[in-house]
Amino acid sequence: MKIKSIAFLSTATIMMMTGHANANLLFDIYGGATMGVGASARLLDDHFYDHGAQSYGALFGVDLPLFRVEAEYNYLSGHDTKINLGMVNAYFKIPTPVLKPYFGAGIGTTFDSKFEPSVGSAITMDDVITYQGMLGLTLDLPVIPVKFDIEGRILYANNVYKVIDDAVDVMHYDARVKLRYIF
Repeated sequence: MKIKSIAFLSTATIMMMTGHANANLLFDIYGGATMGVGASARLLDDHFYDHGAQSYGALFGVDLPLFRVEAEYNYLSGHDTKINLGMVNAYFKIPTPVLKPYFGAGIGTTFDSKFEPSVGSAITMDDVITYQGMLGLTLDLPVIPVKFDIEGRILYANNVYKVIDDAVDVMHYDARVKLRYIF
């Protein structure tokens, strides 16, 4: 009986230790999801027209000691716009023990996106270059392989579509919650 107990405890200890075997690597690979709420504004004739908006996304990235780089998909849903975005983001992290502030920037493009006004026909908004800036805080508990981020984000797209002869710019700003799982 003692041999079985020792074998069980040894196996359990080895299995627990292998779960954290990647803790000494120089980088972590992660995947995650994000959800946010904010507003989407359109600039036309030097006037802002803004409405409430939601955002949803998925991400995959590499977490280095001071930097983080990720590929991200975003879906932004506003009053009369549906925007799909592919982004590449880079973050700089401030090294603190548990709560880690960060800031970052990203660049990407729109695809399969539409502006659907209540009057008139839909306008496609594909292949538009977008830029974004982020400022946030990560809750990093070293015991679990999940990280929680809370961030503020602003996204800008120039010349998204034209109304008569005027180009329309879009600005989306929101507060997001992000959940990242470290593989």
